[in-house]
Amino acid sequence: MSSRRTALGLMLSMVGSSVLAAWARPSILESDSRRGMKLDKIIPEAFGAWTLDRNMPVIVPPPDQQALLSKIYNQTLARTYVNEKGYRVMLALAYGGDQSDGLNVHLPEVCYVGQGFKLESARDGQMNIGGLQIPVRRLVTTMGPRYEPITYWVTHGNEATISSWRRREVSLRYGLQRRIPDGILVRASSIDRSEGQAYDRQAQFLADLAAAMNPVDRELLIGTVSLVQPR
Repeated sequence: MSSRRTALGLMLSMVGSSVLAAWARPSILESDSRRGMKLDKIIPEAFGAWTLDRNMPVIVPPPDQQALLSKIYNQTLARTYVNEKGYRVMLALAYGGDQSDGLNVHLPEVCYVGQGFKLESARDGQMNIGGLQIPVRRLVTTMGPRYEPITYWVTHGNEATISSWRRREVSLRYGLQRRIPDGILVRASSIDRSEGQAYDRQAQFLADLAAAMNPVDRELLIGTVSLVQPR
């Protein structure tokens, strides 16, 4: 009788653990609150001193990279903008509705090198945008005579990040509430041999873009947390 009770107790314990694990598994998609959101609709074609340059072709990733992007992201957007002085900034956005592990990001360091660019340098910094102080990563990439400085960050859940460990922390925080964060990669770049000028123009461009968006859509772009965690 005692052995039967022990076996029954173990079985009930296993069933209970299984039910608890299933209950605790994150199941609330943050992306459900953004149903109907379209990147090409929420990103204005003109704002501040910038207008969409329809004559500038968008570089499409090679088929293998495009297939990978389609698996990671639900939506992507690539545009080129130009100001009244003829300065151009290329904007690339990639939105993923399920970022539960915090690592489903195809970073520019990988993407550009995969397209044949050379990564010359990478450094972390911060940017004041939309009233928040957020971390950013700045790269310099080259391909032959093409010199392309880049500014990017990843908004994961409600926080802009530049490190995988931070995205893991955000995912864990959301997971404890049974929520699954969404995420967006924001990248701006210019063909410019002056790094300082490129980063200044990109910062102004991104600030102007954030200022032109409605508050809900701006939160998708930059989050709601003013927290700098350079790593």
